[in-house]
Amino acid sequence: MSATSEFPARLIEGYRDFLAGRMPTERERYRELAKRGQSPAIMIIGCCDSRVSPEVIFDTHPGELFVVRNIANLVPPYAPDGVCHGVFAALEYAVQVLKVKHIVVLGHARCGGIRAYAEHGPPLSPGDSIHKWMSLIAPAAELAGPRDGEGDYLTRLEQASITKCLENLLTFPYLADAVRSGRLFLHGCYFDVATGQMFVRDGAGYREIAHAGPARAAVAG
Repeated sequence: MSATSEFPARLIEGYRDFLAGRMPTERERYRELAKRGQSPAIMIIGCCDSRVSPEVIFDTHPGELFVVRNIANLVPPYAPDGVCHGVFAALEYAVQVLKVKHIVVLGHARCGGIRAYAEHGPPLSPGDSIHKWMSLIAPAAELAGPRDGEGDYLTRLEQASITKCLENLLTFPYLADAVRSGRLFLHGCYFDVATGQMFVRDGAGYREIAHAGPARAAVAG
């Protein structure tokens, strides 16, 4: 049986809409980006979840965000053992080549990867890739506390995972040096898929980004 089929009609339709709508308004930006290359100031580490697109949530233009996405927006701790890892490569390029000023770990509610760790269901394949990857959550689970603790356990686990990812970022020597020198800033935020609310990590807790009407949102004080 052939593994190929017609290109998805939804993508063709969307591309045509892009050509007719957004492309004319962004044409000069694309030309400039093609000429000088990209120079985003912000890197987003997000989840593969199709409901949580950073470019859509933050209403950005081409060239504004450098985005890496994986299951549950995880950052493994630095491991100088020669293992090739996509997150490591993306971080290295973002910090040492693009010289981004901010790295944002974007977590979200109802994360399937976090739920997979919490429920530890049967493997989806002989390789059990999901559970092997999600084993990185173990330190966050300790931080989240017991299942019968205060508040929703999955929410606590999702937010604890953001905290551990920020800690893991500081295990990269070149990244920690950039933070110490004030060339780089780390942030965590949490998106509620059901309501569209965004919460920014502020110390040990989170504060909601306040609604600011049709203009760009301002962070609540």
